[in-house]
Amino acid sequence: MTRKRRRLMILALALLGLGTATALTLSAFRDNIVFFYSPSDLAAKPPGGRTVRIGGLVEAGSLKREGGMTVTFQVTDTAKSLPVTYTGILPDLFREGQGVVAEGRLGADGVFSATELLAKHDEKYMPPDVADALKRAGHPGKPGDAPVSAGEEHQTSTLRTNP
Repeated sequence: MTRKRRRLMILALALLGLGTATALTLSAFRDNIVFFYSPSDLAAKPPGGRTVRIGGLVEAGSLKREGGMTVTFQVTDTAKSLPVTYTGILPDLFREGQGVVAEGRLGADGVFSATELLAKHDEKYMPPDVADALKRAGHPGKPGDAPVSAGEEHQTSTLRTNP
């Protein structure tokens, strides 16, 4: 083998290794990425069985406890509503009329099965994506619905259950 051919072979093997590493990394990311949707977004384009996060307001009068630790409620962005089922302990500040982000899957029956709920902790915080979705939907908003600026601190309550 000539010196030039050997260098070309080493370069080809290095590129093959880099390509393989990139493909494996992107594959791992694809399995762990969770997209955010509003109820209107889900109505327009269902995620196809993927784990997603939905956000909006818990619709007033929609919270129902179904024996044990299972609850159902509606999440709305004021344009569309989506029924959600969650089994587990609710965050302390979870209530009707407040912002919520739920992670889970949309079933074939149109009911979102949540495995995790995030509830806001103070009256000023709303996840920026939820605030944007509510603005696009024409929600009149109130002082407590504005997203927190980059310099302000905020907290969310997270509870996860195994499906």
